[in-house]
Formats: sequence, C-alpha cells, structure tokens
Amino acid sequence: MGFREQASRVRRIVGIVLAVLLIGGVAVAVAVGRDTGDTSTATKTVRGVIGSEKAEFFADPDVVKALAVKGFTVKAETSGSWAMDQLPLKGYDFAFPGSQAPADELRRRFSVEGGPLRPFYSPLVVVAHRGAARVLADNGLATLNGKAGGKLLMGPYLEAAREDRSWQQLKGSGKHAELTGTVFITSTDPVSSNSGALYLAAASYVADGGRVAADEAAIDRTAPLLKKLIQVQGAQQTSSDAPFRDFISGVGNPLVLVYESQVASLLMQKQEAGDLVLLYPDTTVSSDHTLVPLTGTGRQLGELLSTDPELRRLAVRHGFRPQGAAAEFAAATKGHTAYIDQQLTGVRQAPVPTATVLRAMAGRTRG
Repeated sequence: MGFREQASRVRRIVGIVLAVLLIGGVAVAVAVGRDTGDTSTATKTVRGVIGSEKAEFFADPDVVKALAVKGFTVKAETSGSWAMDQLPLKGYDFAFPGSQAPADELRRRFSVEGGPLRPFYSPLVVVAHRGAARVLADNGLATLNGKAGGKLLMGPYLEAAREDRSWQQLKGSGKHAELTGTVFITSTDPVSSNSGALYLAAASYVADGGRVAADEAAIDRTAPLLKKLIQVQGAQQTSSDAPFRDFISGVGNPLVLVYESQVASLLMQKQEAGDLVLLYPDTTVSSDHTLVPLTGTGRQLGELLSTDPELRRLAVRHGFRPQGAAAEFAAATKGHTAYIDQQLTGVRQAPVPTATVLRAMAGRTRG
C-alpha cells in the first residue's frame, strides 16, 4: 500500500471516530438536559434564611418546579425568627421570619426600602388530645364544637396558670391517667422563636385587660404570669415543628401551641391526626410571614410568592392563608371544617407589641 492510500485510509478512520464521538457527545448532552429538566431557561439562585415552619413549603418538589418555571432556584436555611437579626446575612437575598416584628428589626438593620411583603399568614392555635380538651371544657377553660374543634378561653386559662392549677384539680381528669401535673401549654422559646414570642404577646394582652404593652410598667404588670407560663415548661424548642411531631406521635404534653398551617397541612395531605382537637384561643395572634428583601432578586421572589396563582395554591396546600384570598383557603379546607374555623369566628386578634418590648418580655421570663 502506497503512502497516499495509507494516509487516505487513516483520514477515513479518524473521520469515523470523530463522527462517533460527536454523536456520542450530543447524546450525552441531551441526556443531561433531560435528567436536569433543562428547558433552556436559566434560573436565578436566590439564597435566604427562613423560619422552620416554611421549610416543607420550600422543599416541596411542586414548589421547586413552580419557582423554576418563573426563573428561580431557592436555597433556604432555617433559623428562629427572632434570631435572624443576629445572623451574618451578607450574601443572602432575603430573610423570611414568621411575623412582622422581627421583620421590622431586619428592615431597619439593612435599611430596606419599599413596603413589606407578606405572602401568607397563619393564626396561632393549640392542639389538644381529646381527653384533655374534654376536661378543659368541663371546667370552663374551653368550649368544644363537636369532637375535633373548639376554642381555648384565654381568660380562664391564664387564671388557672396564675393559680398553678393542676390537672388533678380539674373534675373529670381522673379518667385520664396521662393528665397529671400543672396545666400548661407547650410553646417554643420566646427569646428566639416566633410562635413563643407571639404567645407572650397574646397572653400579656389578655392579662392586662386588653392593653398592648408599650413600656416597662406594662411589662412589669404581666411579667410574673408570663414567667410562670414559660418556666413551668422546662427546656423549650426553638421550632414548633418538633413539639407538633411529638404531639402527633402521642408523646409530650397534651396541650401544644402550634400554627394553624401545621394542622391544616396535615389534614390536607391526609395524614393521620389521631385524637387531635384543634382549639383556637379566643384571643390569639396571627403570624404574618413577612419576607424582607435584602437584594432586588429577593424582592422579586417576595412579589412572586404574593401574586403567582400556582405558588399561592401551593401555599394553601401547606396550610397557609394567602393574604386577601379567604376563598382559596376555604375551598381547600372545606372537607376539614370539623377542625378548622375557616372564618375565625369569635376569635379576637391581639395587637403585637414592638420588637423591643417583646424582647424585654421574653427576657423577663428567664429572670
């Protein structure tokens, strides 16, 4: 074989090999694109810190998909709402605490301009085992509406707490061996957690005759009672998720303060509720989940969560009430009205003190 013929043959072989490699490369690229769901739409990675009660929402594959369709990938870390302003948030796009007061602190710290972004909210409620709810009702501390729902009467309950009343002192408790010791509601740590701080806000409002604490004198008036409410619990969690899971699994205290969204989500996902009774405090506080944008991208995310129909639908599926959309929540929970009071009938909303006052209240419970 001559040199030219050999060179020609080599070129043909090299051409075939390159063609195979090129075809293989295209196949790999297509496979990768298919595996990652790439639709040739670049997404912005948005980094934020959120209250733990929203962790399941942001981890929901349907939420991830809905955000990606709009061009966002959210990377979220959890923190107690009242601890967020102590975090080094350089490089973050947003903070998403569970209520307005810690959000206001963050807005001041980072000089955030523009109005607040509150995509959804959830009132604080108390979950009780059926036996405990029945005993409370028989002793004038609660009212029941059927087997699964009712109201906690905050005035009588706080009076019982002030007197250190025990379950054994309540008539009918002898039928329930698990009801022993002081009657109290398990809450989260008010120093770092949103639900715990809002519990103090509601309790102080009721205990002080319907007045919002605004100064040291007001804090002094309710401090002994608030201290009892917290110290009787012993060690506290920084998130309402763990106490709620303990309750559902049948361990822990028979009365636990949680968000309505946690119960609504459980019911809508058709998980086992056991003997859970949902008690709405007749004076409560709604947790206004308030997104604080630290960058322009963070604000875009907040606006999207507030306005996008699909994301609002998914928020409802996780038990949250979208702002200005009572009908959406009512439609989604229509099969669970034995538990859920869709209209919050007869439930009074307590105004929340400033962050400074709430921090002082929480601090006094430790003293």
